[in-house]
Amino acid sequence: MDCIFCGIVQRAIPATVVAEDERIMAFPDIHPKAPVHIVVIPKQHIESIAHLEENHSDVIAAIIYAAKRIAAEKKLEGYKLVFNVGRLGGQSVDHLHLHLLGGWAKPGDGKKGFNVG
Repeated sequence: MDCIFCGIVQRAIPATVVAEDERIMAFPDIHPKAPVHIVVIPKQHIESIAHLEENHSDVIAAIIYAAKRIAAEKKLEGYKLVFNVGRLGGQSVDHLHLHLLGGWAKPGDGKKGFNVG
């Protein structure tokens, strides 16, 4: 098994799954970059956004909708959704995945979340 995320999908590698359906799986990142950092992956091995085909649109929609549901469950009022594409784009696992990042600020605390621009 070369792909760690495929190993997680096959239950050969343990992970704390926070969301799953027939198309996607989501679990906490093992090296979190935010108080809440969840990785959402397609169960089908797709290397990256650069390898998407037109027939993958339902998978991408499922990934984004899962991130929205998880953010709501975790009561995140603000969050980021990030796809890293290719090594130069910061992708470290060759299996398409979305990072859900949030939890920097809490409602009413006067703090702003992390901003990239």
